[in-house]
Amino acid sequence: MAAPWGSAEPPDSGWERLRQLWHRDEVGNISEDAMDIIKSAFSAMVVGFIYGGAPAFLQAKRQFVERAQGDVFYSRLDAVQSAQTAGLRGFIRYGWRWSWRITVFVTVFNTASTGLSLYYDKVSLSHYVAAGALTGSLFRMHLGLRGLAVGGIFGALLCIPAGGLLIAVQKLCPETMVERRKRKQRELYEQKTAEWGARLNSIEIALEEMERDNKKGGMEEDTKRIQELLNLPKNSLPSEDRN
Repeated sequence: MAAPWGSAEPPDSGWERLRQLWHRDEVGNISEDAMDIIKSAFSAMVVGFIYGGAPAFLQAKRQFVERAQGDVFYSRLDAVQSAQTAGLRGFIRYGWRWSWRITVFVTVFNTASTGLSLYYDKVSLSHYVAAGALTGSLFRMHLGLRGLAVGGIFGALLCIPAGGLLIAVQKLCPETMVERRKRKQRELYEQKTAEWGARLNSIEIALEEMERDNKKGGMEEDTKRIQELLNLPKNSLPSEDRN
């Protein structure tokens, strides 16, 4: 019988670890690394919206007030609402413009760095530099080969201090991301192994009980049949029939 914990067994190769990045478990949950990527993307979206939208909101309100010096409003409330509406339009417009760019940058960077860390089963500064170079190149790809090269260099230089900071923060923690991932995979594998062992024991006990019941039932049936044969009427002798 094949063991059902094959997906929980700690992977040996880099490709197996990469496949497990977006692999769902038996209850439909994705891996913790994939969840971290999704959370960072959402955080980047919020930060980008605020970073781009807040200054645009103030600037749009100020420009509205400067342009509306000669306009006539029904009341002070009407003027305030008009200024707020203009600011809100600026907030949404420029907030979204910054939000999607930062979200894409952070998502590509985290996916690349996490993928490299999973493949090599370690965290290294070169992984962050390579992820930054890839992300910068993708953002400047529409400018041609020169833009591709400049974007890659800029992304790599930008991610050197960022990667060093992330590695330093991990070293200050009780365990790094790789160590935590290995520990959780080992615990999951041990749990699956214990569950499967308990299931095998239950199956063996159930089979033994079924075998005993079958044997007991068969003996009773044979005894009943023998008793029925003994209770059959005796056949008369041929001499008695002639008389």
